Amino acid sequence: GACGMRLRPVLSLASVVLAACASAPPEPEWSGPAPEQLVVEIRAAGAFAKGELDVQPLRDPMVEDLRAQAMRFESAQRHADAAAALDSALAISPDDPALLQERAEVAVLQKDLARAEALARRAYDIGAKVGPLCRRHWATIRQSLARRQRLLDGRGNGKLRGEKLAQWEHERAAMMNAIAEAARAQEACTLTGPPRY
Repeated sequence: GACGMRLRPVLSLASVVLAACASAPPEPEWSGPAPEQLVVEIRAAGAFAKGELDVQPLRDPMVEDLRAQAMRFESAQRHADAAAALDSALAISPDDPALLQERAEVAVLQKDLARAEALARRAYDIGAKVGPLCRRHWATIRQSLARRQRLLDGRGNGKLRGEKLAQWEHERAAMMNAIAEAARAQEACTLTGPPRY
């Protein structure tokens, strides 16, 4: 009776909430190298090559304080706090490629490679197209693409047939091509000097 009438809206709301939860795709489990290892590789790509200059822009002292805070938080494995500090720095200086790259690397540590890739691409678009930072941008993009390829491979895994298999093969070929292009772009960041005779 009346009790049933009162329960019906509650039950229908609960079913909507459950349906929404059921329709959201689950976050894929992490596979491959640990995020910390990926960041080590990204930063190693930024090692100085012979003859490269290290040009450091003048920064707002508050931005420098926030960057230092982020480094301390990262060392303590407080990645959310490191991200928040860098987000605050970016609110002050949104077009700083080094800051964007540092935030991208923290996104890797947070296992958010899609965000890391977006930040690295933005940093590359507005930054110098050569040098150590440029290599870190592309190394970050490559790690994101490699993860997407691993997820794609897991989706294929001998289970697909016909049209779905053809589509998967097309996607995988495009992904392999994107990874190869990113590798070439990373190499292009290194300026080689004129040959010496």
